[in-house]
Amino acid sequence: MMSLFSGARVIDPSQGLDDISDILVRDGKIAAIGKDLASTLGGDVEKVDLRGYVVVPGLIDPHVHFRDPGQEHKETVISGCASAAAGGYTSVIAMANTSPAVDSVETLNYVLEKGKGGPVRFCSVGSVTLGLKGEELSPMGSLAEAGAVAFSDDGFSIVDSEVMYRAFEKAAELGLPISVHCEDPRLWGDRTMNRGALSDALKVKGVPKVAEEAMIQRDILLASKAKAKVHIQHVSTALGVEMIRRAKEDGIEVTAEATPHHLILTEEVLSVHGSQAKMSPPLREARDVEALREGLRLGIIDVIATDHAPHSEEEKGRGLLESPNGIVGLETAVPMILTELVAKGHLSINRMVEAMSCASAGIFGLPGGSLRPGCVADMTVLDLEARWTIDADRFESKGRNTPFDGAPVVGAVIGTALGGLMQPVANK
Repeated sequence: MMSLFSGARVIDPSQGLDDISDILVRDGKIAAIGKDLASTLGGDVEKVDLRGYVVVPGLIDPHVHFRDPGQEHKETVISGCASAAAGGYTSVIAMANTSPAVDSVETLNYVLEKGKGGPVRFCSVGSVTLGLKGEELSPMGSLAEAGAVAFSDDGFSIVDSEVMYRAFEKAAELGLPISVHCEDPRLWGDRTMNRGALSDALKVKGVPKVAEEAMIQRDILLASKAKAKVHIQHVSTALGVEMIRRAKEDGIEVTAEATPHHLILTEEVLSVHGSQAKMSPPLREARDVEALREGLRLGIIDVIATDHAPHSEEEKGRGLLESPNGIVGLETAVPMILTELVAKGHLSINRMVEAMSCASAGIFGLPGGSLRPGCVADMTVLDLEARWTIDADRFESKGRNTPFDGAPVVGAVIGTALGGLMQPVANK
């Protein structure tokens, strides 16, 4: 059976394509892209008219927290995958900070099995250390063999540099990247917000930027010495961007991500949204936001990742000091990036697609990220003209914790295609 997706503006940075085109899918893969493909086909073709819409390679989020196993009241693999599909994603990589952590083949098999047959391609990292304690390496070889696409102790930095170096050596041997959460816990303060004039005014200790920057520099150096691939997660400071730029110029295999919230919001929104805008690393100053945007535009920052981190209403209602860090992001990323970055001229839509799809496919060795013939037919369909208001009560995620609730936006996900099978998105 073949399917013909016709008439859309097709944007695929992997092949420099931005044009009105038809896409022919056969047996779950891209068979052809071109003009007026219908005239070359017989009758046994399912036709999908996408005139007026934009089709891009299926979006990939390499940094999500689905809380399963252990905290299913916040999210499950099933609800998380539903949230991802609703947000336009066709692939996700789940982090290992579950309970128990994904530090054994048994737990990895559990999450991978739960993710099978869902609306997205569900992948998982394995933890770097046992129990995410930063002391003893996990069975990284066995985890890789069982299907882990990378390693991460996200949520924590590994303070012991010897342990981190041995982890990079093992990851290099396996040919997989380590995604690192760069925040030195010895400098965390109260882990509420950025340390500066605003934290002083609110009489909270805050997290200094150097807590992040010191670990970025250390992990780049250790990865370089071990000849390993390092992926810096949720970069939030201007100096962090500069460190990554220098490392790339020096030929070090470093990639980096920024989140929509760090690209859009500054610490001032905490006075309005309180704990709904509390995350780790915290929101920073305007000059950091500008540096992140410029770094993304120039390719110093490779990826836009959500760091989707659901929490219950009760947990987030404990106030700024006592509530857990993190916000949901899978169902707000596309409209917020389109509205605040693309529509305002800070980022081209082609660069957005590259950062939300193509780059992660290359970094983590995932299928997708391209609409070239022979690639899996994973696609995201966008309506760039849709005007609507974000409503957290309509999320597929169990989490409602977002500072973007009620935001008016321009641009929406219409649907996804996973292996060529169209999945419309409701509630938009």
